[in-house]
Amino acid sequence: MNTKTGKKNKTWIVYILRCSDESLYTGISNNMERRFAAHTQGKAAKYTRSRRPVELLTTSAKMEKIEAMRLELKIKSLPKENKLAALNKHAEKKSKAVIRVTERNPFRKETLKAIAALWQIQLKKIHKNMTIQGSPERSVFRIVLEDENGKIFILEQIPPKSLENKKRIAAILDFLAKKNLARVQPYLASGKGEFVIEHKNNFWQMIPFVRGVALDRGKYMYDKWRGPALAEFLINLRRKSKSLPFQNPRNVFSLKDYIYKLIREINLYNKDIKDEIQNVAAFLEKDFMPAYEKMPVVFCHGDYHPLNVIWSAADIRCVIDWEFCGYKSDLYDAANLIGCIGVEDPQSLTGDLVKCFIADMKKAKIISKTSWMYLLEFIVALRFAWLSGWLRREDTEMISLELDYMRLLIDNKNILQKAWL
Repeated sequence: MNTKTGKKNKTWIVYILRCSDESLYTGISNNMERRFAAHTQGKAAKYTRSRRPVELLTTSAKMEKIEAMRLELKIKSLPKENKLAALNKHAEKKSKAVIRVTERNPFRKETLKAIAALWQIQLKKIHKNMTIQGSPERSVFRIVLEDENGKIFILEQIPPKSLENKKRIAAILDFLAKKNLARVQPYLASGKGEFVIEHKNNFWQMIPFVRGVALDRGKYMYDKWRGPALAEFLINLRRKSKSLPFQNPRNVFSLKDYIYKLIREINLYNKDIKDEIQNVAAFLEKDFMPAYEKMPVVFCHGDYHPLNVIWSAADIRCVIDWEFCGYKSDLYDAANLIGCIGVEDPQSLTGDLVKCFIADMKKAKIISKTSWMYLLEFIVALRFAWLSGWLRREDTEMISLELDYMRLLIDNKNILQKAWL
């Protein structure tokens, strides 16, 4: 399979900036001086424009553009406290002292103690620097707490706009746990049975902390054993999620409508990629779009991929980040998983992890034969969701990488289908 998506030119570097709000921004450039000046002037990225002044923390060694894009994607998906160390591994000259950025705690210990007590938890210690897996953007603030018995919890402050969705997710996880679905961690309920508690006009959730083994981003996509483990969870989820009492099966997310809406926006506001997007759309419209409406609908995790899993040394410990769960096409989770593995290293699309995952999923017969016929098209279609995120951030490098990945998938359709099906 041809995985080349750019010319060999070792002039690109990956860099990390610290913004005025203490958040970190990761990007790539082939002219760091010019790029930093653009950030300083508010012209480089929408994210840093409103978070100036910015400070350059570290840069990588020079590499090819595609290598820089992959490294940028990898670092962006890491927890904040791990980003600098990850990039320093790729630096030209490694510094003996690794720069450490810790999240500022806007709440005093007495406040956190009072909040924890709402769940009958007696706070003993705050772990400010303990890594929390999952996307930090989905909460206002989060921190690890330890009680008097040595049990560890994650306390999260919930943004008001996400309140109803957070309650829905908590109820779903509670239902699935009571159905004995392994590898899910439900939120703690208060004495009144509430999963979200209000304290002084802020909303909070508490969940037990699950320890895991760090995922080796350089080689995990070739670990054969992960394929059956990932398949087993989806198979069990399908069986345990039948008849969810508070979910409406008629309220179905339409990937097709989402794509057409994004294409209309691109035609208006991103005309530089208009032609390339139209080519991808033409590929999907040939067979996939007419077949999409006929695919069975099931309850899905909605963002299922290896980075939303807490791993042990040889199995899944917990599946996290359920923000997009709901009723979707039966191929949704499987296609998203494979697409996320492939974007890390396209060669892994024909590796043992992916092939074993597909084999076990097919054996379980939880995805229709019709849906399997359009696996590659579904993966391409789901990349529109990722593209949308990069467009919102005005991240031109990642937009380019996403378009290259879509084209790579389309150009290698026959090779991939033969390997998978």
